[in-house]
Amino acid sequence: MGLLSWIVMGGIAGWLASILTGSNNKMGIFGNIVVGILGAFIGGFIFNFLGGAGVTGFNLWSLLVSFVGAVVLLAIIKMFSRK
Repeated sequence: MGLLSWIVMGGIAGWLASILTGSNNKMGIFGNIVVGILGAFIGGFIFNFLGGAGVTGFNLWSLLVSFVGAVVLLAIIKMFSRK
């Protein structure tokens, strides 16, 4: 996947994950992209550990993997940032 694909996929996955976790008011587009890209790595690790395929390209499966990883990342961040 090219750099532009990672940015677009990360932005979409991070945006969807921020909506699901209720973090969408705190992050901008740059935050969504970073969370989505990091989520792709986390999701890839999780799915590979469970015997599935990680990020395979610019497709719906990779979006799902990135989304799951981004939700896990935002949940961890939310857990440690509670007041």
